[in-house]
Amino acid sequence: MNKSNKGFSLLELLIVVAIILIIATIAIPSLLRSRQAAHEAAAVATLRTINTAQVTYLSTANGRFGNISDLIANALIPSNFIPGPVSGYNFTITLDATNSDFTVTAEPASANDGRYGYFITPDGTIRYSLVTSLAPAGSAGAPVTQ
Repeated sequence: MNKSNKGFSLLELLIVVAIILIIATIAIPSLLRSRQAAHEAAAVATLRTINTAQVTYLSTANGRFGNISDLIANALIPSNFIPGPVSGYNFTITLDATNSDFTVTAEPASANDGRYGYFITPDGTIRYSLVTSLAPAGSAGAPVTQ
């Protein structure tokens, strides 16, 4: 019996699909961890940028720090901070009553975007979040070493 039909059998296609699924099962968690690490590094870099913007704003605003709207209005940070997350993190600036002190916090928009939260104060030291669930075990409020 001479077979002149060329192509793949159903069994061969199922084997190929199974191999692709196994590779995807191995690769996807690594890709998610890489994405989280990239978002965390971007959050730390953005906190440094906001800290620099605050120092610049301080020198032009009679010794007062500004909120996100002030920094955007003075073109010290990009306008994409207002509509929502930046690189998977939500940034908020908390000012004291006289605008002479600030805290900028960065919290992941979702669990897939980042594992840790961060904050920075006028001293320029970036620290892990004070919320224990957003910091490595035993590191809540500790400086980030990068």
